[in-house]
Amino acid sequence: MEKCHTRYNILPILLKLLIGAPSGFLARRDYANIPDHFIPNINEIAMTQLMRFPTSVKRDLAIDTWMHKHADQLGAIAQRWFEVMRACGDDVREVLHDGHPTACVDDAAFSYVNVFKAHVNVGFFRGAEIADPHRILEGTGKFMRHVKLNSSRDVDADALRKLIETAYIDMKRRVKAEASLTSR
Repeated sequence: MEKCHTRYNILPILLKLLIGAPSGFLARRDYANIPDHFIPNINEIAMTQLMRFPTSVKRDLAIDTWMHKHADQLGAIAQRWFEVMRACGDDVREVLHDGHPTACVDDAAFSYVNVFKAHVNVGFFRGAEIADPHRILEGTGKFMRHVKLNSSRDVDADALRKLIETAYIDMKRRVKAEASLTSR
């Protein structure tokens, strides 16, 4: 009896795409015998990697409480930069995630602040993928980056403001692209 269909092992391909294989790592030979309609679009996979918070709201009272609890000098730094995030656009929502204020485009997180013993982090959920011409971002993760602030460490305020705006615009683009993929 002849087989009616062929089984294709696309798991190795999916793994390479999902782990962010370097350019050229996924060669056509890896999937030469698999029809094109079985090969996932890398842009479709990348767009589904957004950190979503469906409980985000326009103004979260839990964040106001958090700010009140962090009323010291470091808390003032965190509040200043979270206000910049809030002011990015009418579609900015917020949520207290993992104990720190998080700003979202609709429900997709783009930035956060967090207070530590000696510093404040202004973080970016897709920071590894946004332009940082002043090279103020820190971190080595696959997606996230942060700027470390404290009262004795100067940072270029305009550069940080631009990073926040860039992260907001980038996430807005990602949300729009994801919506267009799901509406097909």
